[in-house]
Amino acid sequence: MKKKKTLSGLKKGDVITLSITDLSDTGSGIGFAYRDRGSTGEEAYPADRGLIFFVKGAVPGDVAEVLVTKITSNCGYARLNRIITPSPDREVPSCPAAASCGGCQLQNLSYSAELRWKHKRVRDALIRIGGFDDSLTGSVLAPIRAGDPSPAPRYRNKVQMPVGVDRDGKLKAGFFAARTHSIIAVDDCPLCHETAASVTGIVLDFMERRRISAYDERSGSGLVRHILVRRGYHSGQVCVCLIINSQKPLPHSDELADTLFGRIPGMTSLSYSPNTSRTNVILGDRLIPVRGEPFITDTMCGLKFFISPLAFYQVNTPQAERLYDQALEYAALTGNERVIDLYCGIGTLTLAAAKRAAHVTGVEIVPDAIECARKNACENGIDNVDFIAGSAEEILPALADKTPAADVLIVDPPRAGLAASCIDAILSLSPSKIIYVSCNPSTLARDLKLLSDNYSLTAARPFDMFPKTCHVETVALLSKLSEAKHHIEVKVDMDELDLTSAEAKATYKEIQDWVQEMYGFHVTNLNIAQVKQKHGVIEREKYNKPKSENSKQPGCPEEKVKAIEDAMRHFQMI
Repeated sequence: MKKKKTLSGLKKGDVITLSITDLSDTGSGIGFAYRDRGSTGEEAYPADRGLIFFVKGAVPGDVAEVLVTKITSNCGYARLNRIITPSPDREVPSCPAAASCGGCQLQNLSYSAELRWKHKRVRDALIRIGGFDDSLTGSVLAPIRAGDPSPAPRYRNKVQMPVGVDRDGKLKAGFFAARTHSIIAVDDCPLCHETAASVTGIVLDFMERRRISAYDERSGSGLVRHILVRRGYHSGQVCVCLIINSQKPLPHSDELADTLFGRIPGMTSLSYSPNTSRTNVILGDRLIPVRGEPFITDTMCGLKFFISPLAFYQVNTPQAERLYDQALEYAALTGNERVIDLYCGIGTLTLAAAKRAAHVTGVEIVPDAIECARKNACENGIDNVDFIAGSAEEILPALADKTPAADVLIVDPPRAGLAASCIDAILSLSPSKIIYVSCNPSTLARDLKLLSDNYSLTAARPFDMFPKTCHVETVALLSKLSEAKHHIEVKVDMDELDLTSAEAKATYKEIQDWVQEMYGFHVTNLNIAQVKQKHGVIEREKYNKPKSENSKQPGCPEEKVKAIEDAMRHFQMI
């Protein structure tokens, strides 16, 4: 049966030529296709701008021939066939796996163009989502801080690689291909220290020799899920942690320890972390040492830190030091301030701030990180700090009720940004300054908008913490207004969070199609509604309400929950 053309006049399988003008937040090239109205020439579709297409591997400035792979109601997807005219900013990737690996998306873009795009991404989010005036943004937003050297080679001090088997049954480790859980074997990632490749080779050889299986996501069987390697940037100390699908001891662990400690320079710690859950969460909730200390040490901002494999620690140490210096410059501490540091990790910025403040309280949900933070405070002789284990959403309201008002609040939340309850607690706490460190321009802009009745954005600067990837870090200074501005209430729609990617507006049909393509089975609208409800994505009542009071709705099977959650991550809905 011949496929019907869409309203745009294009269909799957068409070959078209696109001029690439921008990048999406996920690193795909953006181009616009136009309908030909014969003698009237090209007419834009829709709304005078054409139908937006996303093309992986294309960069701004390319003129490319592409194969249409999918058309939806508001966008198209295409595969790059050939470059007709290459962009002046196009480069040959340094990694042979760049086209298939989902780890770094900008290997084919010059570093100067990468920095321009990242700065523009932050600026556009502040204007489009945050509602900040274009001229204000221009005066407030400083130039992006590049790596030094630019870009910093092998800057990652941590890597965690999934383990699997290839078609021939041979063990492999690498990274997931973009938008899938198919492992692309990578022998040596150019963003990571060479130590990671050496460790991975030793572990795979050990597994082959001892016939230790790799984890299989579909069946939930197999032992080794991930190999985690962390190396201190200044100390050179190395820790290795295997994430395993068992609560039992890692078999032949002493043999593996002998090899690693004998062959890896700086080898300090070998451990494993049990994780038997059927989820995408990588790390387990506990660490079991095999040999050496259950941590490594390194220095940052002139302080010594104990770093557990399970604790958060910035992967680009030199750039993190520059970012923290900027955050403290914005805070302008004089030695008299009370500071709260939310999402404090192992206390890196907490302790740096404590050297300039009267007292600092760090809050972190990972108990292992809090244990390291307390140890770090003792090691550095800093006693004007305390650390609390718990979620920011739960702890901050208690601090707002029981603690004298903080002068400065530092927040460094995950990509999802601040929860509504956390923002309410911040407004109750009413600090004079907020230092917001963010790894997601969209949620940063959303949160700044929600705080804008009481705080003004007075300074911000992006940092390129992750060269050759789409990620960009930003540190922003918010100053309390002398009199709160009066605005009408504004509802922030979740669809606004990524307007450069139509993927954020996925329909039920698009989620169903994605699951069918990736997992090979069908999910119903009710399945999707149940999972969306689980994650707090607002649903219309009719999808969730039983037909009668006594009727029972079937629960969504676990395998379908996982598939739908993967689809929602793909479409950037969670």
